[in-house]
Amino acid sequence: MLKDITLGQFYPTKSVVHSLDARTKLFATIIFMISIFVVNQFWPYAVIILLMLLVTKASNIPVNYVLKGVRPLRWIILFTFVINIFFIRGGDILWQLGFLKIYEQGVRTAFFMAIRLILLVLGTSILTLTTSPIELTDGIENACSPLKKIGFPAHELAMMMTIALRFIPTLLDETDKIMKAQMSRGADFESSNIISRAKNMVPLLIPLFVSAFRRADELAMAMEARCYRGGDNRTKMKQSILEKKDYIADFIVLVFLAFTIASRFIKII
Repeated sequence: MLKDITLGQFYPTKSVVHSLDARTKLFATIIFMISIFVVNQFWPYAVIILLMLLVTKASNIPVNYVLKGVRPLRWIILFTFVINIFFIRGGDILWQLGFLKIYEQGVRTAFFMAIRLILLVLGTSILTLTTSPIELTDGIENACSPLKKIGFPAHELAMMMTIALRFIPTLLDETDKIMKAQMSRGADFESSNIISRAKNMVPLLIPLFVSAFRRADELAMAMEARCYRGGDNRTKMKQSILEKKDYIADFIVLVFLAFTIASRFIKII
């Protein structure tokens, strides 16, 4: 399951999406996240899913590789679905058993939230899969650079966010190794007994935290040895320049946002 997490991983290949500027992809991701929560009908989601498939194909990333990032969150999505379907009231009662009631509005909201969570994971995964950590750092810093005039630490924020994303796959690999080592010693992480599984998590979490702190200390020492001093007077070997294709992509993103807003007023389903 841990190997199915794609958030924070970079898929190196050549494609139109990979060649876009990081700021363009960040802007598109933010608009995408806003749009999926603006939509209040089912039919626009079909268009959004089709658009996601087209972007995935354009990025030369296998669709199955992107979709597997949803698997680790299936229980969270299921939990959210169940909570909404039983606790949201409104419309006609579709099913009733004692005090349990399922309303029409509850079913609608449950499906909306499930679709939104899935699309949210897929959209953010495509951002990290098509953008290297260095490009992502530069993109966040460049996007926040106007705020430097008021003392906003744009470079430091970008560095922290990128390091956090970069170490997600590393910590997952470390977790997998520790789990295999503990299972070889008799630990049971697949027991149906929740209490037993919780107890067995203790010998997993302690070495994981120790490993995480050790890696953080090693990274700090390596940055210090290279005389890293944040964003003060730092130069870049490769300058980020917005090209014609970036402006075309931004225009398409704005058209997509306009479509999602207009879809609220077109009542179909």
